[in-house]
Formats: sequence, structure tokens, C-alpha cells
Amino acid sequence: MSALSSLDHDIVAAARAWPFEEARKVIARLGGETRPVVFETGYGPSGLPHIGTFGEVARTTMVRNAFIALTGGTVPTRLVAFSDDMDGLRKVPTNLPNQEMLAGYLGRPLTEVPDPFGTHESFAHHNNARLRGFLDSFGFDYEFMSATECYRSGRFDTALLATLAAYDEVMAIMLPTLGPERRATYSPFLPIHPKTRLVCQVPLIARDAAAGTITWQDAAGEVFETPVTGGYAKLQWKPDWAMRWAALGVDYEMAGKDLIDSVRHSGRICKAIGGTPPEGFNYELFLDDKGEKISKSRGNGLSVEEWLTYASPESLALFMYQKPKTAKRLFFDVIPKAVDEYYTFASKYADQGLAERLENPVWHISGGAETAATVPISFAMLLNLVSASNAQERGVLWGFISRYAPAATPESEPELDKLVTHALSYYRDFVLPTKRYRAPTETERTALEELSRRLEGMPADAEAIQNEVYAIGKAHFEVLREWFGALYQVLLGQQQGPRFGSFVALYGVEETRAMIAEALARTTAEV
Repeated sequence: MSALSSLDHDIVAAARAWPFEEARKVIARLGGETRPVVFETGYGPSGLPHIGTFGEVARTTMVRNAFIALTGGTVPTRLVAFSDDMDGLRKVPTNLPNQEMLAGYLGRPLTEVPDPFGTHESFAHHNNARLRGFLDSFGFDYEFMSATECYRSGRFDTALLATLAAYDEVMAIMLPTLGPERRATYSPFLPIHPKTRLVCQVPLIARDAAAGTITWQDAAGEVFETPVTGGYAKLQWKPDWAMRWAALGVDYEMAGKDLIDSVRHSGRICKAIGGTPPEGFNYELFLDDKGEKISKSRGNGLSVEEWLTYASPESLALFMYQKPKTAKRLFFDVIPKAVDEYYTFASKYADQGLAERLENPVWHISGGAETAATVPISFAMLLNLVSASNAQERGVLWGFISRYAPAATPESEPELDKLVTHALSYYRDFVLPTKRYRAPTETERTALEELSRRLEGMPADAEAIQNEVYAIGKAHFEVLREWFGALYQVLLGQQQGPRFGSFVALYGVEETRAMIAEALARTTAEV
């Protein structure tokens, strides 16, 4: 991050990209202090890391980088990835092995539930390791923290005692947010049963702020006095969130729009126990292709692994960067657009001055890198090339590419080589199953015949071919869009397609004429 510290201060100060606007909130919070600043993201280890985890860490990292640039690196920063691994196991995820074994540990802290995979000392340790590996694979700079370790080590003791001392205030904040039944039994403290090790949701019989203890009764009627410190009890999640902010001195944490009320309640609790709630904003949630909220349990969204099968990490980061406060549809069809948008921004990056770069998503995605990898052929074009050629192997696709760009090889264009692999996978899984060719109408047939004649003997000049395509379209169609629709639907079996002149130059003039001949031979009955 050292490069971020030496940028021209006047230019950085004028930057208006949203991470800079967020970073200014933190600077205003400091009021001129130069104490270390803590950025935080939270994670529930009852499941594996998902695309929301990536989005939250990526966006927070962007704000952190903007803060470093604005302050010239004079203020130390930390990004804490916090795992709430002392929570009780509420239900057994259906996608895990050893279901019966896990069912016997319902209600126990996740760090006391055996690892169903048999690789770590607990279920939480397994998922925490997956989280760290996940974050490491993207090169995030972070500090991992475990709730269990923080509770047991005494790190939270001061804040826990402050919460006990402010018990009445905390209850006054929480009770109006609860239903009648929950309100009757609610306590912000959840003692860990000394015998069964269950995380107990029970009302308190008594509390002793001076001694730092709570008294409660279990379902069998046995009464216990439990310290609120040292890991013998934990807090309900909203008071826990507030206590964590106070204990760790968190300065910035963002959250989903569905947690607006929770952020407000936790902020009030944080103030009640002597802390200052962090800065941050509420980002919009992702929607599926039907416009419905994405749910992990419903499985109606994309996983990180799925995205990275078909596209680069940078394209995913771009998707997260763009309009974080706008609800966006997250499904497979958005991937090609995100890929090409990223490389469009990357192609401009090298020639931009600092002021322009600071508004370019590439700067925020790369952490202020000096250069950005580009590609000579768009992802959309590669997909259409695969579609037209029915290529199943990288070598076949590279044969077409080398004719269009003779100097390009997998070795000289490693970024393009990755795109080739992604394009083959995407075509196989999403384009091929939906391809539907149709026979041409009489008008379309006449226009295609003329296109084939004009292409004969033409060099592979994308602009010249595009001009011919336009001329034919204007001569035969009142609405030019209908002509391009016909090219895509009749020749490629798709509703949309590439700039046709560039496609022909890449695919080959004679190959395109052969494709037209095949389409002209197609009858309505065959479609």
C-alpha cells in the first residue's frame, strides 16, 4: 500500500469516486487525530464464504485504500475480518456430511461443534480456515479475529462489564424491537451452560454489576451464577455487534440494506456502553434474474466459485464496485458484460493521469496499480466465436485468434488465454443449451445472399465489412435493428451478438460465407 501514500495530495483531495466519499467520513471522525483506524467486516461461520463475503471485504478494502491515499499514509489502518464463531449451532446445513453427529451438537458454540469434514478441531475452525483461504486467494490485506478467542482471552471483558452496567439502557433499546413472547424472556446475555455447553437463551433472575455476574435458571430448574467475562457468556447479536464496535474501536463497517434497523439499534447500544458507533453505509442487496432477493438457503444466486469459473476476479470486483447502493441482478447473464466493462476501463487506464485514474474502477479494484492487463479481443466476441465455430478446445479458438491478431499467443497474451478458457466454459454451460436457430424470411434471405456475394474475395478488414453490412441493411430493411437481429438469430442462434464486421474479421470471411450458406439451406420445418 506504500504507493498509495505518495500520490499528489491536491489531486487525491478532489477525487469523487464513492470510496473517497466514504473515506472522508472516517477522516472527519478522526478530527485531526492520527490514531490507528479500524475497518471491519463480519462473518458468520455457520456456512462457507459466499459472494456477499467477497463483496463486503472488497468494498471495505476500496474505502480503506481511498483513506490511505487521502491521508498520505500518515494514519495506520487495519482491516479486521471478524468471525462470530461463538454463536450456537442453530440448524444443520443440509449440504454437510455427518448430519446425525452434527444434530447432537445443536445449540453448542460453533467452536465446540466437531468438524464434520474431520480436518479441523471444530466446525468453526474448518469454516474459519476456509474464510482465510478465500480472502488470501484474492490477496486481501486483513487481520482475522475469532469471537471465541476474544471472549475467552478477556479482550472483551471491559466492554462486557460496561454492557452489564448499562443493562437497563440496553433492554430499553432492545425490548421495543421484539415480539411479546420474546420480550418476556429476553436478555442481552447468553450464558454458556457449564454442564451441557449449550448457548442458553434465558431470562435473568439477578445481575451483579459490581461482581460482573448474572444469575439464571436452566430448563431443569437448576440455578447458576455466571461471570459475563472470560467466555462464560456471550451477547445476543445486536448487543454483541455494539460491544464489538466499542471493544475493538471499529471506525468503519458497512452492512446490507436489510440491516438498517439493526445498525441503528446497535449504534444506540454502543453509545450506551461508552463507545462510538462506526461510520459506514448500507449497500443494496442482490437480486436474481426474476428480481427476487438472493438467498443462500434458496440457492437462487451465484456463488464466487461459479463466477470465477466463467470470468476473472477483477470482473467480480467491478460488479461490486459499481453502484453499491443500487439493487442489482446477480445471475449468469451479467458476467460477459462485467468482463468486457472491466477491460474497457483497463484499456483506458494506462493513458490516464492520476485524476482520471482515481475515478476509474480499475484504480480501486487494483489498489492503485500502475498498470492494468488488457486484451485485444472482447469476451463477447470470444463467446460469439465459440458459438459460430462450436469450438470445444482452446487450441481451436486460438487458431481463429491468431489469424485475427497474428502476434497474439497464449504466452504473449496470458490474460486473453484465461478469457479463452472462461469463454469455452460459459458457452458450454449457458449459451449452447439455449441456442435456437430460425429460418430466414424472404427479405432476410435476399439480404443474406447479397452479403455472401459482397464478402466473396474481401480482405478481413473489420471496418470495410461493417460498412457493407450497414449498406445491405439500409437497402433491405426499414428498421436496421431488424437486420442485425436476423444476423444473430439466423446465423448464430442467439438474440444478441457482436459488432458483425469485427466478428467476420475474426471468424474468417469464407467461414462466414459457409455459415450463411448453411443458414440459407435451413427450412422452417428444420428449425
